Amino acid sequence: MNDDKTVMKAWTKAQSRLGRRQAMPVVLLGLALAATAVGQAWCIASVLAGVLAPGGEPAVTWALAGLVGLAIVRAVLQMGSDILAARAGMKARARLRGGVLDAILRGGPGLLRRHHTGELAALAVDRIEALDGFFARWLPASVLWVAAPLVIGVLAALVQPGSALIMAICGIAVPFGQAVFGIGAAVASRNQFLAMTRLQARFLDRVRGIATIVLSGRTEDETRRLAAAAEELRVRTMKVLRVAFLSSASIDCAMVVALVLVALRNGAQLMALHDQGVPAAIMAAHVARGLFVVLLVPEFFAPFRSLALAYQDRAHASGAAAAMRILPDATAVRAAGQAACDTGQGVSVAFEHVGFTWDPARGVTLDDVSFTAPAGQTLVLWGPSGSGKSTIIEMLLGFIQPESGRITINGVDMATIEPAAMVAMTSWIGQKPVLFAGTLRENILFACPDATDDQLQAAIRAAAADGFIASLPQGLETRIGEGGFGLSGGQAQRVAVARAFLKDAPLLLLDEPTSHLDPQAEAGVFASLRALAANRTVILASHSAAAEGFGGHRVDLDHGRIVTSGEKAS
Repeated sequence: MNDDKTVMKAWTKAQSRLGRRQAMPVVLLGLALAATAVGQAWCIASVLAGVLAPGGEPAVTWALAGLVGLAIVRAVLQMGSDILAARAGMKARARLRGGVLDAILRGGPGLLRRHHTGELAALAVDRIEALDGFFARWLPASVLWVAAPLVIGVLAALVQPGSALIMAICGIAVPFGQAVFGIGAAVASRNQFLAMTRLQARFLDRVRGIATIVLSGRTEDETRRLAAAAEELRVRTMKVLRVAFLSSASIDCAMVVALVLVALRNGAQLMALHDQGVPAAIMAAHVARGLFVVLLVPEFFAPFRSLALAYQDRAHASGAAAAMRILPDATAVRAAGQAACDTGQGVSVAFEHVGFTWDPARGVTLDDVSFTAPAGQTLVLWGPSGSGKSTIIEMLLGFIQPESGRITINGVDMATIEPAAMVAMTSWIGQKPVLFAGTLRENILFACPDATDDQLQAAIRAAAADGFIASLPQGLETRIGEGGFGLSGGQAQRVAVARAFLKDAPLLLLDEPTSHLDPQAEAGVFASLRALAANRTVILASHSAAAEGFGGHRVDLDHGRIVTSGEKAS
């Protein structure tokens, strides 16, 4: 627990250190705004005192002119401060979001297996968006709440040291109230984000399985559960707001006390001067100084109020720091696995007594599975549905890890290899290719965004996709829908094969790549896959008769056990 708190504090301090560099212009403008506010207070006090003093019209005229000029200057400074704060927030969010996405990719499929995609999406989107105020408001306010009152207090002390002392004492009491409410705000904020993450994950799961829910007659049950999750989020959000209001109220109380004490002090002084019968001009000067200090009290406490309003943003940062713990550390390098990344001589894969169970009630999924796929050769995993073929492919992709035994890549335990290195050396084609809404060019280049046009065209020809692409009205610029909407099954698989050709990875994993195709399309795709398999290590999981002509060695599986191994595939 202490280690978690240390990590959270270290992350928050690191972000604060980076953010303060961009927040310094905002701080300087904030100090200029405080000085402008002091000038405005003096002008207002002079106007009121000039009205009360005989023959004070010229002073009133100049004070009014100064008040108008300072109001324009203050508006310009405020606009500049808001613009710079917004830019600082945008730059920080862009930096953080890039880091989170890099960490998710670095974590690989294993991270996606351990954590719900809704949780990761909330981290990359909602958590980062909530940090906008941390960089745009909290970091400048965390400096200005000390610097701005200090400037105002010093200027007030030059006029009335006693009133400045009253403001200082009331100001010192504010942090104690903020500390009490701040702890509650941080806890409430973390609970609120946890409730939001749960609601997002539940909603995403129910949307994905909505057909099953409707057919099972569980619509009302799931509606009630979603409503309960939404109600939990509402309650926790209101707790956050309640703590924030209490925090603001503590500042208002301190300000009211200071205002009353300063006003009473100046009132008593003016009564004493009046009783002494001092001249009107001297009385007007005392009125001006008294009004000036009274008008400074709200300005003195304004930075405290800004800090209180931004404290919720500080709580969001604490919540984000806690959520970031699920991401892999960028400095953690598993050096033991780097030897496997040298793929100059190809990639060899070996399963050594691997065991795995998805559901104990359904029995063992893989039981003491051992085989070897030598570098540059093809291994066909053969067996009926449920025999464990796809589980083996998921292990090689990194989604799951063996419960017993181990998997080696070039003789190195796969668990010691960075997920990014495994992704770089692996191409995968499954039963249904993952295609995105966009052009065909964008979908193929997804495997290698920096590829040249010649490389792209070569991959398309190698995958025998040039025929159907040429027949499309816009060729490579033809737009398709999410999941390959607009393409036939065979065309979608050829796009996936073109991706694999373009990536040119030494290890090729094929998981039932033709299970949804008709015999003619299946034969064509297998022909392209045989060309793709040349000089690569290929592991093909299939129970299709067409796979018998793929070549290579064959491993027969049945209920997670190897029946025969090492036979030459016909």
